[in-house]
Amino acid sequence: MDFRRHRRLRQSAAIRNLVREHDWDVQHLVYPLFVQEGLEGREEIASMPNAYHHGLDSFRREVNELSELGVPAIILFGIPAHKDERSSSAYAEDGIVQQAVRAAKQENPDLVVMTDVCLCQYNPSGHCGVVRDGKIVNDESLEYIAQTALSHAAAGADMVAPSDMMDGRVQAIRRTLDAHGYTDVAILSYAVKYASAFYGPFREAAHSAPAFGDRRTYQMDPANVREALREATSDLEEGADVLMVKPGLAYLDVTRALREAFPTPIATYNVSAEYAMVKAAAERGWIDERAVVDEILTAFRRAGADFILTYHAKDAARWRREEAGR
Repeated sequence: MDFRRHRRLRQSAAIRNLVREHDWDVQHLVYPLFVQEGLEGREEIASMPNAYHHGLDSFRREVNELSELGVPAIILFGIPAHKDERSSSAYAEDGIVQQAVRAAKQENPDLVVMTDVCLCQYNPSGHCGVVRDGKIVNDESLEYIAQTALSHAAAGADMVAPSDMMDGRVQAIRRTLDAHGYTDVAILSYAVKYASAFYGPFREAAHSAPAFGDRRTYQMDPANVREALREATSDLEEGADVLMVKPGLAYLDVTRALREAFPTPIATYNVSAEYAMVKAAAERGWIDERAVVDEILTAFRRAGADFILTYHAKDAARWRREEAGR
């Protein structure tokens, strides 16, 4: 038998496109945005080139630009002017995220608005739950987390995304939302969130670095995959609508494991350091940024992600528009 000629299906771009197994499009992208209380205009985040802290005025302009580019969804992170032990700015009716949700829906009612639900930006400890005697306590945190999700839903959020990794948070949120009539608000659970070194630039962006210790008592050990399946199963049983894996690039095998285990929609978060490394290398001329981002986004889809939270979303949408205009 003669050898197989696999190259027959690679000899032109048109043939390659016909047989391509996986691809990404703008409709698969969610753009993370940081909204800062009291800020006018915007300020670039030093470790994340072309990513910004936005005041509400700048945020409205950003929403309109994203809408014009066809980006279908955003996820909001708030930076409050006030922090306290009860994280009260997280669930305040006039909190910065709540204001931003209403502003986004005013600018584009069809935009899918997701909100990060966590306490770390809103208390002096920088931890994702309530701190008692130097420990992050689980059950007491659930009430504040659920109230935060409720306040986002009341402001008009389409989807709330708990990232705190407290046990039982999805159940607490679902029960609270349903009890107040928000049965249609979906839960995107950070079901599989690892204690990762890839979050460094984000903690600068969100002003949320822990004041003591680390987050390893509640975020997952990077070595574990079976644990990811247990976490995901629990969140589905508690009422999650979508499961997320975070970070993305170093955990493609985990995304694949969830894809094979569950029929549920799966998201992945292309996190801050993954973005910053690409930007830094591109600025030095070491890589072709556009080609690398295309490959990264394709890898997430190939691993099984239905959609991708990524700081590259705006650039990627612009590139796809340029391609379509050729």
